Amino acid sequence: MTPPETTPTPPVPPTPPTPNTATAAQQLLGLPQARRWWQSRWLWLALLLLALVALALGFWSAAQQRQAAPVFVTEPLARGNLVLNVSANGTLQPLRAVNIGSELSGTVRAVHVDINDTVRRGQVLVELDTERLQDQVRHGRAAVLAAQAQVAQAQASVRETEASVRETQAQLQRLQEVARLSGGKVPSAAELDTARAAFERTQAVLERMRANVSSAQAAVEQAQANLSSHETNLSKASIRSPIDGVVLARSVDPGNAVAASLQAVTLLQLAQDLRQLELQVSVDEADIGVVRAGQSASFTVSSQPGRRFAGSVSRVAFGATRTDNVVTYSTTIRVDNADLSLRPGMTATASIVAVERQNVLRVPNAALRFMPTAAGAAPAGGGVLASLLPRLPPQPPRVARMDPRPGLRQLWVLQDGQPVALQVSTGISDGRHTEVSGEDVVEGMAVIVEQRRAGQAP
Repeated sequence: MTPPETTPTPPVPPTPPTPNTATAAQQLLGLPQARRWWQSRWLWLALLLLALVALALGFWSAAQQRQAAPVFVTEPLARGNLVLNVSANGTLQPLRAVNIGSELSGTVRAVHVDINDTVRRGQVLVELDTERLQDQVRHGRAAVLAAQAQVAQAQASVRETEASVRETQAQLQRLQEVARLSGGKVPSAAELDTARAAFERTQAVLERMRANVSSAQAAVEQAQANLSSHETNLSKASIRSPIDGVVLARSVDPGNAVAASLQAVTLLQLAQDLRQLELQVSVDEADIGVVRAGQSASFTVSSQPGRRFAGSVSRVAFGATRTDNVVTYSTTIRVDNADLSLRPGMTATASIVAVERQNVLRVPNAALRFMPTAAGAAPAGGGVLASLLPRLPPQPPRVARMDPRPGLRQLWVLQDGQPVALQVSTGISDGRHTEVSGEDVVEGMAVIVEQRRAGQAP
């Protein structure tokens, strides 16, 4: 069965839009059609520019905040050794220096030593002219002989007088015996008185003669003393060394006239032993309280700048020396100079080990001087608007209350990125590090020594 044929339906043309009156007028007049505000490309360009400016300001503000944020430089609190040194300047001197002079006046006949010569005790160093001294010795010997002759003469007179005394005594005894036998008739009383007076007179003469002997003996002793003095002067004309040592200085030559007065003239200077020297340094009054005998020391001299010599403190003077209102105390350092590389008179800079601490907690001195400062950046999270608005002045950091007792200082440590103040007790310092202790002080904690801004060169 054949299906019935269907007639196709023709397509319906689309209905044209109803033209707007204003648009139709613009098209009729040939004017450009107006666009919507969101269709303006200049508007989108302006918005894009504003977005770029806002983004740039955001990056700039973040960079400023990062740059203004403080960066703390820390060092770990560690243990170590500390040595408190006392510095002082002084000069090297021999242990014993002797100035050789002359007690006599005269002309120098010979000088037997020169500078740097080694001398022995008793060695003749200088000789004076002895002609006048020898004459004095001869005169003294003659005076002794004359005095001894006077003694002999006085003794002879004593013996003669003693004989006269015995004779007058015998005469007196005979007369007294005659008078006893005669019953007082003979001799007469006058004769007895005369004999008695003669006896007493001879006794007086004897006493005087004996006194003359004592005087003559005293004259002998005086003459002998004068002779001894002249012989001593003669011996002192040969000037000898009182010690074993070395000649440091010589200020006399043969032919020089020596005029000794109240003070002996210095001819030579001797040092006892240059293998042992003393360094006399002046310690300031601020440091003398920690200097004691027996402490070790070291020093340098200009002649050997690369070498450091060792020594030990042997004496600390109690007497002070004031120079230009500066009070110092003389301190002696014993020095071993076995190789004779040091010489008396050299200027030395000494360092005395006054106090030494082993395995103590120490911090750099910069940490004790550190004080955090306020950062000048805007608060984080303020954004661009906060960076454009005026800000209040930064608040100063909170500072821990300082204890007025001596030896307590303030130390800043870094905890959770923020500085925290601690009170510590300080000990000795070597100029770079200081000993610290305290309840909250722990080895290894980060101690702040410096504050920088981000990007700042160290």
